[in-house]
Amino acid sequence: MGTGPRREGAIRRTWGDKWGPDPGGPRPRGEPRSLAGSGLVTLPDVPKDPLPFDPIEAAQEKWRERWGSASPHAPMAAATAIMRVQQLLIARFDAIAAEHGLTFARYEALVLLTFSRSGELPMGKIGERLMVHPTSATNIVQRLAASGYVERIPNPTDGRGALARITPPGVEAMEAVTAALHAQGFGLRALSPGQVGALSDLLRSVRVAAGDFIDEQGPSAAE
Repeated sequence: MGTGPRREGAIRRTWGDKWGPDPGGPRPRGEPRSLAGSGLVTLPDVPKDPLPFDPIEAAQEKWRERWGSASPHAPMAAATAIMRVQQLLIARFDAIAAEHGLTFARYEALVLLTFSRSGELPMGKIGERLMVHPTSATNIVQRLAASGYVERIPNPTDGRGALARITPPGVEAMEAVTAALHAQGFGLRALSPGQVGALSDLLRSVRVAAGDFIDEQGPSAAE
């Protein structure tokens, strides 16, 4: 979900106020988790047909053979691993959201509307805060409206614009997906709470260096 300056901490606090902390603690390796009575499919911890080897580790070895041990193969492997984990997480999140007629992108839009004071936002702000192209934001809202999860109403401050307002069925679907994501530990249950925090701090440093947002907390943020 896209955020601008000042919003990252605000969204984290709002999430905690509404749903509480993520349920922590490890679970037995390979044990699937589902929500009783939710109708959600039981998701495995690993892909259905895992590879017999680690392709990123293999690529790292080939990198060493091609360019030598002095070449920065470790950052390459780490960056590739981040991108692969993103694929795995999005696939899992989309599978959870699909049980409620959503994609993860549409779920994000519903959460965004829930976080707003009145449950509604102008179309322009939805695209801006999700950090997607206006056309993509319009498509998301149109599909949510077709499912009855949002309604489009005239914007009283802009005669040519429209507001997207979340509906009771939209709130219900959003809450169900949120509960399932919490139960899955957002796909990070293989990590301890301390590891999750350390991972967030490390990725935050990468985002700040890339100019993703203004770091108002300064160098002490990760301490």
